[in-house]
Amino acid sequence: MDDDTATEILESTYRALCKHGYADLTVENIADEAERSKASIHYYYDSKENLFIEFLDFLYDRYTAKLPAADGGTPREQLSALLEIVLTEEEAAPGQEFRTALLEVKAQAPYSDAIQTRLVSLDQVLFERVRDIIAAGVETGEFDAAVEPTVAAEFLVTVIKGAHTRRVAVDHSSERLHETVIWYVDSHLIGDDLSGATP
Repeated sequence: MDDDTATEILESTYRALCKHGYADLTVENIADEAERSKASIHYYYDSKENLFIEFLDFLYDRYTAKLPAADGGTPREQLSALLEIVLTEEEAAPGQEFRTALLEVKAQAPYSDAIQTRLVSLDQVLFERVRDIIAAGVETGEFDAAVEPTVAAEFLVTVIKGAHTRRVAVDHSSERLHETVIWYVDSHLIGDDLSGATP
């Protein structure tokens, strides 16, 4: 398959996923979005799962392409920029619909090793990026020397993933979640004196 065709089908999968969710999504929905025949989609992908495995690889590439936007500045500035990207950037439509659909995809992970492997890759790239930024901050003295980068990164990534679920499940404000995580960074990594303030 040529790159243009692959991109067209995968972008159509994104749009169809936002409209229909994972559970109700059909190859016919994707074909309609791509303005192609259902048979032409099946020519490239013999099942919905195989298409979704490729789609998750496509998402991985898009996700990692966004992360360099957090480059530059001090480790604290990099961490703040990264948190803004992963917590608030997709607030605009069809962000909510996509987050809802992706939550459905995540629910399939226990039943599909291939889907789980792709989701692990998405998780790992975020974890490594957060860990490396925190480690750099500890090394330069911007973050507290007592902070263990691996543990702090594990906590932050868990909070970020939980924030995504909470945003979808109970419509909790992304902006509020972002403020809460920034408060954690300021009070636990940097140790700013917040005089007992809470988010």
